[in-house]
Amino acid sequence: MDLRAELTPPSVSQQRLDTLCCEIERIADLVTSRSASADEAIRAFNARMGHDYVALDFAEYDASRSLVEFATEAARPARPRVAEITRNELVEMVHRIRTGCPETDYYLRLLEANAPHPRVSDLIFHPRAELRDATAEQIVDELLAYRPIAL
Repeated sequence: MDLRAELTPPSVSQQRLDTLCCEIERIADLVTSRSASADEAIRAFNARMGHDYVALDFAEYDASRSLVEFATEAARPARPRVAEITRNELVEMVHRIRTGCPETDYYLRLLEANAPHPRVSDLIFHPRAELRDATAEQIVDELLAYRPIAL
């Protein structure tokens, strides 16, 4: 299934990636050298990019992703909200995540921002026993069935 444009990962120009890679490396150097200006650099980066990165994200990003992957994530919205997502679109996103498409991280953030369930990634990657062999449709039904408990 094709997803509408609002649900596809925004492209990031090579120039933007290059700029962000330099900034991420600069902040990583500040963090690892325990510079007093590291916290301010992270705050400024987060304010510009709309994310909530912490020092550890910069110090150890290369343990789980490349510099370009980190820069791409930073360039895209942290919590991409999209109006009127359909069940079929949610199913397609879960399917893409489960098949390991290159944009898995973006689709996971998109689901987390638009589904009512507080533990989207757990349902997909670490489901409880009765959902271990669930289809993408069953995962989405579980996501949509969630209702918060009023306190």
